[in-house]
Amino acid sequence: MTAAATTAAAPALPPPRRPRRRWLAAIAVVLMVAIPAGYLVLSGYQSRASGESKARAASADAMRYGWPTKLQRRIYDVPVPDGASYVGHYETNAWGRSSLYVQFRVSPVQLGSFLDQLGTSTTELREGVALTERDTAATGWVLDDPDRTYVSTVVQHGPDRPRVAVTVDLTPEEQPRVYVASTSQL
Repeated sequence: MTAAATTAAAPALPPPRRPRRRWLAAIAVVLMVAIPAGYLVLSGYQSRASGESKARAASADAMRYGWPTKLQRRIYDVPVPDGASYVGHYETNAWGRSSLYVQFRVSPVQLGSFLDQLGTSTTELREGVALTERDTAATGWVLDDPDRTYVSTVVQHGPDRPRVAVTVDLTPEEQPRVYVASTSQL
């Protein structure tokens, strides 16, 4: 018998068998579908919640107690000092004018720091109220009590920056009340 004949007569061996890992393929497919779907659901929920909170803030028609956002404080140049208490804010937006009204209480040291950050100082405070009737009407602030001591200043750093009017009620000496109206003309 020849070598060719013996090879032809021998049965052909099947290819080596690899173990099937169907469970691994199933897990991979599930993960490839579940992770993006879960991400889409989560981001949609967060987006909806964000829009609802922004809508509530935009529809506010009176002073809201709580800190203005960092973005609002930066846009309107109102550096509310750390440690301020009884912080409230209210924002109005119109076609040619936007305003942020902020009120808070601080210590005399924090008041000096706040005014320094605005670009002014306690020596620039003058007796009286710098807020306009429009400002007080928008917020409901009553600043005409003759038994209280009011001092104020106005800061305007340029034509493209907001006008920041600050009125301070010094009657509670240990914790003055600060009223700020920052107005940006468009």
